Amino acid sequence: MKTNENGIDRTIRILAGGGLLAAAFLALDVTTAAPLGIAAAAVGAILLITGLVGFCPAYGVCKLSTCKAA
Repeated sequence: MKTNENGIDRTIRILAGGGLLAAAFLALDVTTAAPLGIAAAAVGAILLITGLVGFCPAYGVCKLSTCKAA
């Protein structure tokens, strides 16, 4: 897996993913299986993981990259 996200993209994904996960567990109460809470947790987890890893599978499929060309 080659990194296809730049630093700003990764930072935004990490912050947004962490925020969605926090909202899902605190405000939306994912423990009661509320559909909105589960959706927020899933999207948050995906954003957080792709931000930490630096690779977005959707970018890979579309052959996009926010990294500078070498």
